[in-house]
Amino acid sequence: MNNILTNTINENSIVEIYKSQKKNALAVSQTTANERIQKLKKILSWISTNEALIQEAMFKDFKKHPSEVLIGEILGVNGEIKHLIKHLKSWMKPSSVPTPLNMVGSSAYVKYEAKGVCLIISPWNYPFNLAIKPLVQAIAAGNTVILKPSEMTPHTSALTNKMLTELFEPNEIAVVEGDANVSTLLLSLPFNHIFFTGSPAVGKIVMTAAAKHLASVTLELGGKSPCVIDETANIKKTAEKLAWGKFLNNGQTCIAPDYVLVHESVKDELVENLKKSVEAMYNPDGKGIENSIDYCRIVNARHYNRVNRLLADSVEKGANIAYGGKSIETDNYVSPTILTDVNDSMAVMQEEIFGPILPIIPYKNPQDVVEIINNRDKPLAMYINSSKSKNIDFFMNSTSAGGTVINDSIIHYGHSELPFGGVNNSGIGKSGGIWGFLEFSNQRAVLHQKYGTFKMIFPPYTPTVKKLINFIVKYL
Repeated sequence: MNNILTNTINENSIVEIYKSQKKNALAVSQTTANERIQKLKKILSWISTNEALIQEAMFKDFKKHPSEVLIGEILGVNGEIKHLIKHLKSWMKPSSVPTPLNMVGSSAYVKYEAKGVCLIISPWNYPFNLAIKPLVQAIAAGNTVILKPSEMTPHTSALTNKMLTELFEPNEIAVVEGDANVSTLLLSLPFNHIFFTGSPAVGKIVMTAAAKHLASVTLELGGKSPCVIDETANIKKTAEKLAWGKFLNNGQTCIAPDYVLVHESVKDELVENLKKSVEAMYNPDGKGIENSIDYCRIVNARHYNRVNRLLADSVEKGANIAYGGKSIETDNYVSPTILTDVNDSMAVMQEEIFGPILPIIPYKNPQDVVEIINNRDKPLAMYINSSKSKNIDFFMNSTSAGGTVINDSIIHYGHSELPFGGVNNSGIGKSGGIWGFLEFSNQRAVLHQKYGTFKMIFPPYTPTVKKLINFIVKYL
């Protein structure tokens, strides 16, 4: 493959890549389902062949265990590609629509066409998954793509660059590595669609830039995703699932449970079971979690310091460290930490934590839960743990969230038949499966007038024409 990319790329090169994709976009949009499927199969094959390299890159970036790479990075991507391959032909077919009475004589359908040149800006926390998943959705919809991976995970970004350079010409798929300045330059270009995964603060910057070109956007953001546990929940099982969902990837997951609202009658039982669950996962031999190869690290020193500032602020303002609280600066290590006695004056309850700190807040009445959740921005995810349908319905119907899981944690992201995304501050648009295909497609309305005419209601508006218009408005 011709490669005009380097790790250090200048402004002219980026603009030339964009121009080449703009020129090639129409041809790519006219590819058949079989041609797009072959592209997806190439990516799937490359991943299979280079699985060990992907694992190695992520271990170098933040000591992510190879098995966790398989679960959190490769499994989801492979599943998405296979799902796209299975359904793409049917999704690409025009969808006919019924003909209303006032449109007799016509037929209509929806044509799914590529949006054009797309920009994907992916994050560092799941650097392979969150780059490749939207990419394959964009490919399935027939787009050209420039992918900007995160500079915070340089080994994975470089490997992603290597993969896509080997598989595609840059006038179709290109990777541009670099820092925030590169992102700013890319955002100045008139893309047809921008897919961004990251924080709400940066999401606002992306949306502002897109507005200048009236580009459509998909924003997968985050926020404080609550976990509600009522008095009827199975506390042991709930604690196991909660501990896994929270401390997977060292808490650096956009849909990780951010804080827990637990009925006061089972709060102490929950805390004790959380401790046991964490120990069972990350310290089964008693040598210390800091020595566990199964526990990921904070991605860099800046985020390590950010997480520790959240913890220090909480303790200073009266929070109790019920478990954990240990940090090792030289290793960007922060242990799984459980906080009690937290309140809204603490930064840990105002900011998305994005780290291994779990605040536990007891409640008395279900209405208290609703007020706490609804006084914040709408979350990307919400978790409800209960064995009582009435309680589940109450929490569901009284709140809003991008997605909700009942009696489990974070697993909805892997469901190929569900849309994934946020609402308002936690995101705009949906992705995954057909939702991702639609997100990268323009749903073009097509009406074919076969016979008949609307000439009878054209001006001049004679008494007869007015009667006919009144009849149509009233009865059709």
